Amino acid sequence: MEGVDKALEGIDSLDILVNNAATTPKGPIETDTPENFDHLFAVNVRAPYFLIQRAPMNDGGRIINISSVATRMANPAQTSFAMTKGALETMSRTLAHQLGPRGITVNVVAPGATRTADNGEVFTPELEAAIETLTAQRRLGTAEDIADVVAFLASDDARWVTGQVLDASGGLFLGPPAQGVQ
Repeated sequence: MEGVDKALEGIDSLDILVNNAATTPKGPIETDTPENFDHLFAVNVRAPYFLIQRAPMNDGGRIINISSVATRMANPAQTSFAMTKGALETMSRTLAHQLGPRGITVNVVAPGATRTADNGEVFTPELEAAIETLTAQRRLGTAEDIADVVAFLASDDARWVTGQVLDASGGLFLGPPAQGVQ
């Protein structure tokens, strides 16, 4: 795991570790390839797993893994991607239990549709309008929305929260739009 070792080079101890690595889905099962599947698992599961294994975490530390709301909805274009994020969530619950005696919390943030500097072109006006009708807050998320949830989990205020998946989707798919509510 050369990349993991390089990432941890020169680090003697960590209080906070955020696993934010992700690669995008490559399509439905009919078009997925073994190479794309393996790449998804290498980036989304294997790298965080071995980073946590090798990270010199201090007692009382915080591990925060970034998942996706894709784990709780059926989207044929994201089957293998959702599988990787589901694995990350399972790993997080298990590690929360294992690392709890050291006071280390392990939690997950599951963003919904979130505009970032890297994916802005994906959100066409039509897609953005469609997604907005599906969220309780009637907008796309921003990088700052997700960062604030991560900051909470990294803070001492979240010391009693562990093994949890926090949905940070603005209420994606909570229900049909309320009549007369803008």
